[in-house]
Amino acid sequence: MLKLFYALNTCALASHIALEEAQAQYEAVRLDFSKSDQNKPEYLAINPKARVPALITDRGILTETPAILAYIAQSYPQSGLAPIADTYAFARAQAFNSYLCSTVHVAHAHGRRGKRWADDPVAISDMQRKVPETVGACFELIEREMLAGPWVMGGEYSICDPYLFTIARWLEGDTVDIARFPKVQDHRNRMAERATVKKVLAVQLAQNY
Repeated sequence: MLKLFYALNTCALASHIALEEAQAQYEAVRLDFSKSDQNKPEYLAINPKARVPALITDRGILTETPAILAYIAQSYPQSGLAPIADTYAFARAQAFNSYLCSTVHVAHAHGRRGKRWADDPVAISDMQRKVPETVGACFELIEREMLAGPWVMGGEYSICDPYLFTIARWLEGDTVDIARFPKVQDHRNRMAERATVKKVLAVQLAQNY
């Protein structure tokens, strides 16, 4: 059985939702970042990056959200979570998820984890001040060019949707007004009403350490 490691308010939410959408048999294990669970030897043996998500499969361990989402879609083709039979369409989905991972998430992280990139308090403060601008610019591009609607890829729900939902939930914390992005706001609202999303959020909040 699959085992997903996650923490609250992290990008691992996307993989958790995708597993539920795929109706996979899995176990979800919650880490407490406030207790540095991600740095404990037993977790570092699973993911030496000290990050979430990590997914234990019968063939080994996967990390990085785009890779895990693609694995779920390809492992459960009956779920229709990605256009895996269409090479170009699947590459487009991968391109969107890669943008969220490599650019949008990094822009967000500058506000909370500036010490990854700088030691100078002034430099860290500068990064934090730029977050509303840089995250806002990312979502302007998503709104204008990337979100086809009603779902990311158009008419079909895919692995891109839980990932966008996850990162869009951080906008207010980044001091970015989601009302600037009507399509993103509509997407986030519709995602929040999905039974799978409600279930996963309830499980994450209720699960004991």
